[in-house]
Amino acid sequence: MKFQKLFKIFFGSIILALVAFSSIAAAQNRNPTLIVNNRTREQMLAGPNNLYCAGYVVDVPVNTSMKIVGAQNEQEQYIFSQGNDLYINAGANKGVQAGDMFSVIRPRGQVNTPWSKKGSLGFYVMEVGALEVVRVKPEVSVVRVRTSCDNLMYGDLVQPTPQRTSPMFTERPALDVFADASGRATGRIFLSRDSRELLSSNQIVFVDLGAEDGLKSGDYLTVYRPLGTGGVLTNPKNEAAAARNEGFESDKFRGGKYSNQTARKKGNEAKGKVETTEAARADRPSGLRKVVGELVVLSVQGKTATAMITRVAQEIHTGDWVEMQ
Repeated sequence: MKFQKLFKIFFGSIILALVAFSSIAAAQNRNPTLIVNNRTREQMLAGPNNLYCAGYVVDVPVNTSMKIVGAQNEQEQYIFSQGNDLYINAGANKGVQAGDMFSVIRPRGQVNTPWSKKGSLGFYVMEVGALEVVRVKPEVSVVRVRTSCDNLMYGDLVQPTPQRTSPMFTERPALDVFADASGRATGRIFLSRDSRELLSSNQIVFVDLGAEDGLKSGDYLTVYRPLGTGGVLTNPKNEAAAARNEGFESDKFRGGKYSNQTARKKGNEAKGKVETTEAARADRPSGLRKVVGELVVLSVQGKTATAMITRVAQEIHTGDWVEMQ
């Protein structure tokens, strides 16, 4: 009995070893296959939020005939968002049909800015959401909020949904912070979405370049400011100490009253006044600038355009200059 048990154990071990060896050999002899997808997936630069919720500044009147006039749960709420059912004052009498899509806008007021030389740019319009018609009645329609960029309110205007296409991602050269001017049209960033003043990548801004300047959707703009301007800190008026201030030298070996905080004295024998920053800057050509970022245009109006920041070298400010590439 013991011999039979030992034989079974020994024979079983040999069988397991052979199976394991065969598996390893088969794995080593199998040529691995690497599958590479050579197709580059097209990528949009702007998502739906930046494309349809950005807003715009326009100088032509908007249609105010269609608006939100009611809600299914209006006794319980007065602001609305995605999923709520609302009423608009347009039904079969105005050709509305079930399944129609509309955008919701909210004009906020005239734009008065010191950054533009174009004078009146028009008025700022928020884009706050999208609606789908679910039921049509003779004089009103029931709509469902499909997308809400912000809270929707009574009186918000209903408009046909604009057709917009996001610029597609493309490989671009590295951002050149020392780039010279292109010589094309220049303007200013005069406003940003949500009134931000310090801006970074993927945020929405409004510029005073538009269709009248030859601008179109998908164009790129360089963001810059004249060299030495546009900082959040103000340089002190007394930028250096007096040339003859005393330091901590000894009374015996001080060798003269020369501050280590001052620039050189003018003249080839150091007999003039102290060289100042203003005087030094006067000896350089005009037009030197600091490139701080890049924008891509999402939509264009007559005098203005809505754009998205794509790249930054540092924070961008409202008031910074832009130039068509």
